[in-house]
Amino acid sequence: MRTKLAVLLILLLVTAGCGSRQISHESFMREGVSLAYVQRVAVLPLENLGGGAGQAERVREIVITQVLASGLFDVADKGRVDSVLREEAIAPGAAIEDATLRRLGQTLGTEAFILGSVEQGTESRGGAAYPEINLTLRLVDSESGLILWQASGRGSGYSVSDRLFGTTPKSAFQVTLELVNSLLRSMH
Repeated sequence: MRTKLAVLLILLLVTAGCGSRQISHESFMREGVSLAYVQRVAVLPLENLGGGAGQAERVREIVITQVLASGLFDVADKGRVDSVLREEAIAPGAAIEDATLRRLGQTLGTEAFILGSVEQGTESRGGAAYPEINLTLRLVDSESGLILWQASGRGSGYSVSDRLFGTTPKSAFQVTLELVNSLLRSMH
């Protein structure tokens, strides 16, 4: 009986460790700065470093949704943000001067901006393909242009338990959602 219990316990521990998805990140928070003054942000278009057309825009939508859902900040309407960026002739991923950031912040009524870059691909292991996402987000003060917070992370749909038990791996959407939430939690 004890042998069966020991084997069952070891099996549970092994499969629990196998079930974890691969999400890793590093973050930076500017020392001595409280984010309490930031009430409203604009999420600017993300730079697409690789992946399908529209990938950066899909991730931007997830970031907006998760910032709102987490209650971190209020978010300026994406359509209004895009309209103002077109008026200013600012291309997605282009560097923005401090004076332009101030003007954008005043026009949109935001204290800060969320910017970043995304790269989506697939990794192959054992004949199967899994989504892999690399994402960097940063919160930039609209007055000073200082980076208040930045986080970079990698998420993968690969899981040993999926391989062992033949379960369906997480989709690119699910991996992106987990990664965005992981990065945003590092802001607290």
